Amino acid sequence: MRAIRPLILFGIGGILYYFIEIIWRGYSHWTMFLLGGICFLLVGLINEIFELSLVKQMTISTVIITIAEFICGCIVNLQLGWNIWDYSELPMNILGQICLPYSILWFFLSLIAIILDDYLRNWLFGEEKPKYKLFKRG
Repeated sequence: MRAIRPLILFGIGGILYYFIEIIWRGYSHWTMFLLGGICFLLVGLINEIFELSLVKQMTISTVIITIAEFICGCIVNLQLGWNIWDYSELPMNILGQICLPYSILWFFLSLIAIILDDYLRNWLFGEEKPKYKLFKRG
């Protein structure tokens, strides 16, 4: 069962990411399912390895997601020419693949991913019930 956990979390994260895209843009691409699954797994690992406040987890998650989107965008958009997205018209973009406004949005959306990952681990796998501190002292 332990080996299946990452696959289950990957699938849930991929589906959620895919549907966020559909809600936000009206469409998505199968690569966004893969990217979402990877991001959800990585975000979920942060508090499995470290004991951090929610704000620190959200900050690290934002960096992880933004880097993952940049790498994915460079591959699927710039290298393969699939033109899945183009942020060239948005402020503070890098090569049209990532931009500051969406990174800020990922900061807030990452809170949902962090909490969802923790509760899924508790409900589905019997892991410890999550406890949170917005800011951690000491």
